[in-house]
Amino acid sequence: LGLLGLTREQLFEAYKTAAELGVETFSLHTMVASNELNPEYFVETARLLFQLVTEIHTKTGVRISEVNLGGGIGIPYRPDQTAVSLAELGKKIHLAYKELITEAGAGPVRVVMECGRVVTGPYGWLVSRVLHKKAIYKDYVGLDACMANLMRPGMYGAYHHISVPGKESSPQKVYDVTGSLCENNDKFAIDRKIPDPEIGDLVVIHDTGAHGHAMGFNYNGKLRSAEVLWSGPGKWRQIRRAETYADLFATLDYPGLSRS
Repeated sequence: LGLLGLTREQLFEAYKTAAELGVETFSLHTMVASNELNPEYFVETARLLFQLVTEIHTKTGVRISEVNLGGGIGIPYRPDQTAVSLAELGKKIHLAYKELITEAGAGPVRVVMECGRVVTGPYGWLVSRVLHKKAIYKDYVGLDACMANLMRPGMYGAYHHISVPGKESSPQKVYDVTGSLCENNDKFAIDRKIPDPEIGDLVVIHDTGAHGHAMGFNYNGKLRSAEVLWSGPGKWRQIRRAETYADLFATLDYPGLSRS
């Protein structure tokens, strides 16, 4: 049911064949959503898989011991969006489990999810500084960060909210907010109204905890930034140092090349 998984028709033959070959433990896994904010989507996914659990058992004799509902729970990247209530979602999935698994005698079945984005995404910020401003046919704000630090906006136009600390009430202006790579798509925002910053101001890009450093790269000799953990008022500590050029060349092995 996932991107590289089995079709519904293939499932039954696959479980039957696996059982005949001696497999004793079976699970069912799907991955059908990405950054979805409608909780009913996940309830329907759960119902679909719970129904399959009983159908697979009826048709093949195989008992499913674990159902993985995948991930895909979204986060409110935009200020006008609402986060998914995990508590309410859990209650609805539990009701579906009781109806489709417990009452059908198909349990117990362990139910798991893979919620990387919703666990980490809202709790990371990319802090950058304005290096330059440019006014031609459009207005640009250039930052010292780039796609090497946050790939999502440049790669597929993903929205990340942008703020300018200390200027929340300042006049706003429409800018393209760009990175420092020589690539046309190295942009954090296009035609975005933000508080008008000055060169040297800090700019904060929100909700980067899930796809920041993990998607980072070193194209054009860019070095990935340090990471700082906040653990309460006034409590900060560096948990990952910034990369150096020694790191960039550490894996290069060429005769006669000095790394000093």
